[in-house]
Amino acid sequence: MTRACRLTGLLAFSLGAYGILARPRLLRWGASDAEVDETFPGAGLVPGGTRTATMAVTIDAPPSRVWPWLAQMGCNRAGWYSWDHLDNGGSTSAHEIRPEWQQIAVGDRLASSPSGRGWFEVAAVEPERFLALRAPLDLRGKPFDTTAPRPRCHVDSLWAFRLDERPEGRTRLVVSGYASSHPRPLTAIGAFLFWEPAHWIMQARQFTNLKRRAGRSQQPLMLPPAPASPTGTAA
Repeated sequence: MTRACRLTGLLAFSLGAYGILARPRLLRWGASDAEVDETFPGAGLVPGGTRTATMAVTIDAPPSRVWPWLAQMGCNRAGWYSWDHLDNGGSTSAHEIRPEWQQIAVGDRLASSPSGRGWFEVAAVEPERFLALRAPLDLRGKPFDTTAPRPRCHVDSLWAFRLDERPEGRTRLVVSGYASSHPRPLTAIGAFLFWEPAHWIMQARQFTNLKRRAGRSQQPLMLPPAPASPTGTAA
């Protein structure tokens, strides 16, 4: 057997093992059977979308204390509480609640990169209950206008956060969503090889940091609004 054949066989075995053993766990990290199987809100926000991964965590704080951390997410805001060198330009995500970042409404754009050339569009907001962020991208990774026809090649996805109140002042945070794409065979390969494991890496890290920030051991610090610059914008 040639070296190329051995490498091909090893690659095929590794991908098969990942698909059979690891991938099913990543796609439902921390979530119960009921959370995976139940209807998740936001199904109509991405036309033709199908359900994506469902991940969940329990946070030792009520929804009223978890929500402010979610409301202020975004580059050039509080960050994403994940791996900052990968998704926040190396800037450390906030460790405090900032009042000037608490107002969030449908149609707002939350920058997904420090340059602002990419963003999540706020698709649904129910304070202390539900937040849905939509990322419509062509295959070059550039956002497209959701009010216009989709590009022929695209990925249109929803990243959504549901907060369920639990006894003893805790919150069950369930993260799931919906996605539509074309051409499907190509995007399915991309999701299998890259986007699904990347989402797990980033989401698991975000869960860990949200638990630290919002948990009972650390009361949220509400800072005063940033001072205005001479031009009238926040410094």
